[in-house]
Amino acid sequence: MAAVMVGHIEVTPDVCGGKPHISGHRIAVQDIAIWHERLGLDPDEIATEHGLELGEVYAALSYYHDHRAEIDASICADEAFMAELRRHTPSKVMKFRARAN
Repeated sequence: MAAVMVGHIEVTPDVCGGKPHISGHRIAVQDIAIWHERLGLDPDEIATEHGLELGEVYAALSYYHDHRAEIDASICADEAFMAELRRHTPSKVMKFRARAN
């Protein structure tokens, strides 16, 4: 699959796992969506914190709203993967506590 670019947003198979991301950065659209929707950061904060142009952040938010179901599904899949990984990979703290008992 070839790279696809829409404004500031790019989809490239070898970058961000093929997820839509900000061109020239390894910041996925879903990351911008999480920071804005779940963490309550405003676009200026996101741009400043991550060295982005404000237009790039707004483009990511626009892309997110245009593809919300697809990106929300990707976020849920990533969360499920992480939960499964945590279940099968205990933290070092848990290993230490188990040895101490």
